[in-house]
Amino acid sequence: MHRPHRYHRRLLRVFYLSAQIAVRFCLTSKPFYDRKRAEGKSHKQAILTLARRRLDVLWALIRDQRTFEAQPLQRLAAA
Repeated sequence: MHRPHRYHRRLLRVFYLSAQIAVRFCLTSKPFYDRKRAEGKSHKQAILTLARRRLDVLWALIRDQRTFEAQPLQRLAAA
């Protein structure tokens, strides 16, 4: 199995909307988004990067036949 380079437009839209919500409520996505913004990316570029990352994670889970298990952040676990 190989990861496709182009995806279905509706699927991309779902992940774009998912990334927008994740920036507000997900404890792991917010630092990633903030890091991309600090690198100088615009809001839209940072959201697209996060959406692509979320899609890559999902693809890896499907490829490896695994389930998603949320792990605590290093920063929060140390506190």
